[in-house]
Amino acid sequence: MTGSKRVRVAVVFGGRSSEHGVSCLTAREVMAVIDRDRYEVLPVGITPDGQWVEETGEWDDLVPGTLPQVRVDRPTFSWDRLRDEVDVVFPLLHGPWGEDGTIQGLLEMADVPYVGAGVLASAAAMDKPFTKTLFSAAGLPQLPYVTVLPWEWEANPGRAIDRIHALGLPVFVKPARAGSSSGVTMVSDWTYLEDAVEAARKLDPKIVVEAAAHGKREVECAVVQDLDGMPIASEVGEIVVDDSASHDYYDFSAKYLDGSSQNVIPADIGPTMRNRIQSYALQAFDAIGCEGLARVDFFLTDSADGGLVINEINTMPGFTPFSMFPKAWEASGLAYADLVERLLQLALKRPTGLR
Repeated sequence: MTGSKRVRVAVVFGGRSSEHGVSCLTAREVMAVIDRDRYEVLPVGITPDGQWVEETGEWDDLVPGTLPQVRVDRPTFSWDRLRDEVDVVFPLLHGPWGEDGTIQGLLEMADVPYVGAGVLASAAAMDKPFTKTLFSAAGLPQLPYVTVLPWEWEANPGRAIDRIHALGLPVFVKPARAGSSSGVTMVSDWTYLEDAVEAARKLDPKIVVEAAAHGKREVECAVVQDLDGMPIASEVGEIVVDDSASHDYYDFSAKYLDGSSQNVIPADIGPTMRNRIQSYALQAFDAIGCEGLARVDFFLTDSADGGLVINEINTMPGFTPFSMFPKAWEASGLAYADLVERLLQLALKRPTGLR
């Protein structure tokens, strides 16, 4: 401990990924509800080029429709201060170099408690093909997909294209290790496939191409552990994108910038399907060895059997008061501030290292 009567929590945000701005929004809202009578908050920003700085997490001059960014003119923060001065870290980083096990490994080596999934679960959940492998082993239903490794696209793109064509149109081309729909393209004409692959490869040389879910609805379920470690599933929510908006799917703009999507909680589904989604969410949480929190995303399709397929799991979901993860818990009886407190208490209770 630091010697202070209050627990010192470092909130780390920003980062090098394409989700930098989303991370900043999340951090601003989380810091606003942390109980300052119990915690001393140390805001730590990571700039897009990887510099650690002493931030404030306040962006009063933010232009509507834009996202904040960690400022480069702040004093440098030496990351080894986490070991010497901090009791617990809340890593609110989305995407690579934060949500993928990298900072979790650093904190494990420094023996500093932290919120959320450990190294393996973070890495597995960040890498969509590996997530799919684990979900398959757990017996969770998924859509067909193709993984294209860097060497294949560079040395034998024709083979990769043939495998992708076997999925049929339309397909979604995605970076293997990115979130918030960054670098994602829906391809409805094979003429545009190679351009979509190159767009995804700008964020990640490894890509995944997924068959589309026909007649799909996007539903999500949040999971947190109770203080004894038992994972609990929230009420199920649905993402609804405005039909009048110019979006073919739930993309980055619809999520964060133009207000064309909304979270409907509870989702308009029957009790049997709700129970099934919640059960699958808990299975997915266990399948990757997750800890702390996660949001599990599904598609409901128009197939005769009810058509529930799992899409992905997010170990550090969007955490603004308007994001699905906290809204689903609010609908389940756990308020935003209480959710943040639960996660901090779980982190303080959990040891680093093998467990």
